[in-house]
Amino acid sequence: MKTYGLIGYPLEHSFSQKYFTGKFDKEGINARYLNFPISSIDDFPELFTHHPYLAGLNVTIPYKEQIFKYLDVIDPTAEKIGAVNVIKITWNNLKYNLKGYNSDIIGFRKSIFPLLTIDHKKALVLGTGGASKAIAEALEQLNIDFRYVSRTPKDDNTFSYDQLTKEIISEHKLIINTTPLGMYPKTGTSPDIPFEALTKEHLLYDLVYNPEETILLKKGREKGAKTKNGLEMLYLQAEEAWKIWNDL
Repeated sequence: MKTYGLIGYPLEHSFSQKYFTGKFDKEGINARYLNFPISSIDDFPELFTHHPYLAGLNVTIPYKEQIFKYLDVIDPTAEKIGAVNVIKITWNNLKYNLKGYNSDIIGFRKSIFPLLTIDHKKALVLGTGGASKAIAEALEQLNIDFRYVSRTPKDDNTFSYDQLTKEIISEHKLIINTTPLGMYPKTGTSPDIPFEALTKEHLLYDLVYNPEETILLKKGREKGAKTKNGLEMLYLQAEEAWKIWNDL
């Protein structure tokens, strides 16, 4: 039986295992999907000792960047953005070869594209972690200018949250949260932006999908903004991962 899985830490509320297990059952695929909650990326090679026939892996927080040192080949787009969330595994005489990809880019792009209007020429990307890099690449592909927002800005293309004004929010009608703020179980948290500046022309996209409506999305909806969580993006990136693993 082919084995696929997810590495990250922690993984108690992982989407991927439930999704792929359901997919395998529905489509009659003889495979299984396991969670591998490794507390350190240094434990990664041990997976292949216990599971010598792994066929593919997903990668989630906090290892989308740390995994690079273990990869034999990296897809050019994933290398450009510096984040991998899919690993294709091939075997030859019990030796494995690992190639890294990023399916978050296409998942986000396909998910947000139907919602975009002429108002969404500029975006704010909340967070600067591995997920934000995939979002930034997708925005570039969509020809949308963007600035990052971080608690600790390191360059001229990044605002601090303290720098956000009503004018900046008014200028950037697309706001994407790539941080875990608001994610279960800490649902009472939210990125600190000037919510009073939001309008019906704004689109708020939160990569968090549990809960279905975060505080960020709730406050945006109350101001008339369009809102969307990250669940569809997860489905789309998962299907893209399946295509990568199986050369579809």
